This record gives sequence, structure tokens and C-alpha cells, in this order.
Amino acid sequence: MPNETDKPRTGTPRLRKPDATDGADIWALVRACKPLDENSMYCNLVQADHFRDTCVLAELDGEVVGWISGHMIPNEDALFVWQVAVSPKARGLGLGRKMLSELLARDACSGAEALKTTITKDNDASWALFRSFARKVGGDLDDAPHFESDAHFDGQHATEHMVTISLPQEPRLARAA
Repeated sequence: MPNETDKPRTGTPRLRKPDATDGADIWALVRACKPLDENSMYCNLVQADHFRDTCVLAELDGEVVGWISGHMIPNEDALFVWQVAVSPKARGLGLGRKMLSELLARDACSGAEALKTTITKDNDASWALFRSFARKVGGDLDDAPHFESDAHFDGQHATEHMVTISLPQEPRLARAA
């Protein structure tokens, strides 16, 4: 018999900037979203506190169901998306794309001419999200090996491909709508 907490949610997720008190909930969400790499709870707390302007949290029925951590890359006009987590309870709502759009509409990301992220070749869900987002905004998507398995991960992690989506330079709100 399904548990009440396993039921899909309905309604519209509320998107907001995180704060330090969200760190534990973010950490629990990321741990529940395999195959995402788990960071420490402290890392998620620092992200929610220090990088709140370039991170987004989604809540549905009072529960954290989505998270994107990111930052503007120093000396570049690019938003780097570190991690995207969507709870199984909120999948199928287009939440990943909505959170990306929310970030790009923020003042903190107004100078972004590109969105960058790294993805392993076998992460089909991430490829689908970022390809869909590139189509939605009318941007070109390119990728190339970046953090390589042997050179950067001592053979203990698959190569991460740097994915770059060029962002059209039309008005930000129209682009992210």
C-alpha cells in the first residue's frame, strides 16, 4: 500500500530564495534524488546562505521538492548550475525548467550570457532537462569533456562534460518566461 508521503503532489510549487534554515531539507532532498552526488549538509547550508541569490528552492504543500544550486562564474558572464534536484513527488510538473527560468530572471544573474553546467554522459534526466531548456529559450547547447575521469577524479567518477547554453540577448523576462 502506498505511503501518504509517496503520493504525487498537486498544485503550483512556490519558488523562492533559500536561507540557512533550509540546509537540512536541501541535503535530504539531494540524498533522495539518486544519482546526484551528495554534498555535506554543511555545504548545502552554506549554499543556501552565501549563494541564496543564485540558488532556488521549490516548495509544494509545505515540503521542499526542488533545488538548484548555482553561482555566477567569476570573471565570466555565465551562470554555473551546480546541481538540480527534483523530488519524485514533483516530477512531471516542469519544475526543473521553471527553477532555471526563475534564476535567470533574477537581478543577480542579469549579466549571464550563458548557462553552464557539467553532466556525465549517462545522466539522461539532466541531458533532457538542459536540452529542453535550451530549446525553450532559443539557445544553442554545446558540450565538451571538462573534468575528466582519470585526470580529475583519479578514475573514481565518470567524466563530467561542460554543457554551455548560449542565452539570447533579448529582454531577460521575456527570455525566462
